Amino acid sequence: MTLRVVVTGNIPQAGLDVLASAGVAAEPWTSNVAMSREQLLKSVQGAEILLTLLTDKIDIEVLDAAGPQLKAVCNVAIGYNNIDVDACTKRGIIVTNTPGVLTEATADIAVALILMVTRRLAEGERVIRSQTPWQWGMHYMLGSGIQLKQLGIIGMGAIGAATARRARACGMTIAYTNRRKAPIELERELEMEQLSLDELLATSDVVSVHCPFNDSTFHLLGKSQFATMKTSAFLVNTARGPIVDEDALVAALESGEIAGAGLDVFEHEPMVHRGLLNRDDVVLLPHLGSATTETRSAMARLGAKNAVAIATGGEPITRVN
Repeated sequence: MTLRVVVTGNIPQAGLDVLASAGVAAEPWTSNVAMSREQLLKSVQGAEILLTLLTDKIDIEVLDAAGPQLKAVCNVAIGYNNIDVDACTKRGIIVTNTPGVLTEATADIAVALILMVTRRLAEGERVIRSQTPWQWGMHYMLGSGIQLKQLGIIGMGAIGAATARRARACGMTIAYTNRRKAPIELERELEMEQLSLDELLATSDVVSVHCPFNDSTFHLLGKSQFATMKTSAFLVNTARGPIVDEDALVAALESGEIAGAGLDVFEHEPMVHRGLLNRDDVVLLPHLGSATTETRSAMARLGAKNAVAIATGGEPITRVN
C-alpha cells in the first residue's frame, strides 16, 4: 500500500510481519536507542499512520510536524498518556492501544514484587552477590508473610483481577477500589469487597496500583495517603509512575509510615528518585511488566493489526477515541 506508515520505535519482528503480510509498507526504526526528539519530528513528516511506543511523546508539535494527512496513532502499549488524545480527536486522528495482551505478564510482575519486598528477596540476593558474610539463624533477615493478609488493589481492571487471582492462590484476601463496582461474578470468584480509597489504604497489608494514569490519578498516592496506610504495609506499583508522588513516598519510607515498596515504574522514568536507590526496603525494576518475548510480540502484532485495519479503511480492534 502507498500509505506512509512510520514506526517510531524498535518493535518485535512479529509486528512488522503483520504489516508486511497485509502489504503495508512501513518505515521501521531499527536502533535499540530511542529516537531523539529531533529525529522523531523529522521522521513523522508526511506520515499517515504512526506506530508508536510509550516513550514517544506524541503532542501537538508532533501532530503539526506530521501534517494534516495523519490518520492514526497506534500505540504499542496499554497506556496512552504519552499521546495528546484530545488534540488527536479534534483533528480526526484515531488513537489505538494494545490492552489485554499484557495482562498476565504484568500481573506476574506485581506478585513478584509483592513477594520480593515482603520477604526481602532482593536484599538477600545482594548479600550473596556482594559476598557479605552471613549465617543462617532463627532471626536472620525475617520478612513478612502474606498468607491471610489483605491485598488492596487500586483499579480492578483486567490486570488488577489477574493480580488478585494470583494473590488469592498465595492465601491473601482481596479488597479493591475502583470507579465502578466490579462484576458480581468477579467479586464472588475472588471473595473480595469494594472499599473507598481511604478504607482500602487503612486496612490493607499490601497496596497494589493498577489504575490508568490520567489527570485524575496524578499523585493519587501522596503524603496524606501514605499517612493513612499501616506502618507495616507495603506499596507495589506496576501501573504508571506519576500515580505515586515519589517525594512523598521517600518521606513515608524514611519516617517509617510504611514498611516498604516494590516499583516497576517511576514518576520521571527512566530517572529514579535518589532517595529510593539505596534503601533495602525498596525493590526497583526497570519497567519489566510486559517484558516477555511472547507478550512484547503480541503487543507489536496488535498494534500492527490496528494500523492495517485503518490503512485498509476498516475499524481498528482497540480504539481509544
